[in-house]
Amino acid sequence: MEGKTPKKTALTGSARKIKDNAADWHNLQLRWESCNDAAFGPANKIVNLRISGQSYEKLILDDAAPAQTSPDKQELQGLCSELLDQLEKMIQIQLKMEKLTSTFKGVCELEDYQRRGEEPGPVLFHTWPTAVFYETSFKMSEMYKKEITLKKTIVGEIAHTAEQDLLMVYLSCWLYQPYVDSKVLLESMLLETGHRPL
Repeated sequence: MEGKTPKKTALTGSARKIKDNAADWHNLQLRWESCNDAAFGPANKIVNLRISGQSYEKLILDDAAPAQTSPDKQELQGLCSELLDQLEKMIQIQLKMEKLTSTFKGVCELEDYQRRGEEPGPVLFHTWPTAVFYETSFKMSEMYKKEITLKKTIVGEIAHTAEQDLLMVYLSCWLYQPYVDSKVLLESMLLETGHRPL
C-alpha cells in the first residue's frame, strides 16, 4: 500500500543488548563531559589563587588566627572539595564504562559458545561483527581509565603546586583530556547500530 512505511522488527538478543550498550556509552560520555566541564571551574579558581601569590603553606599554617580558618584557606578547601566531588563522579562513570565493555565481551563469548568455533559470527547491523563492538568499547574504556589516572594526579597536586607553568599544564590537561580521543569511535558505533543515520 502506498504511503505506509514498512514495519521495523524489534531487536532481540545480542542485537538489542549491543544497541542498548551503544546508547549507554553515548549517555556516559555526555555525563563525563558535563562533569569535566563542571570541574574545570573550581580547578581554574584554584590555579588563579595559586598564581595570584597565595602561598599554600601560608594558607595551611596561618598562625595569625589559629582558632579560625582564614577566608583564603576556606575558599581553597571549598574548591578542592568541589574538584574531588566531580572526580568521584567521573570515577563512577568510568567504572560504568568498564561494565559496558564487560557486557560486550560477554555477548562475544556467548556467540562464540553458540557457534562452537564454526563460521565467523553474524553481522547484526551493517558491517561490524560483535567482536568489533567489544574491541571498540575496550579501546574507549582504556582511554577513560588513563584519563582518570591523570585526573587523580592533577587533583592531588594542583593545590600544592607553586610553579605557574606546571599549574597551567594541569589546567590544560584537565580541559583538553589528552587520553580521551573516543568521539570517532563512539560515532562509528552509533552509526553502526542505527542510532545515527547513515
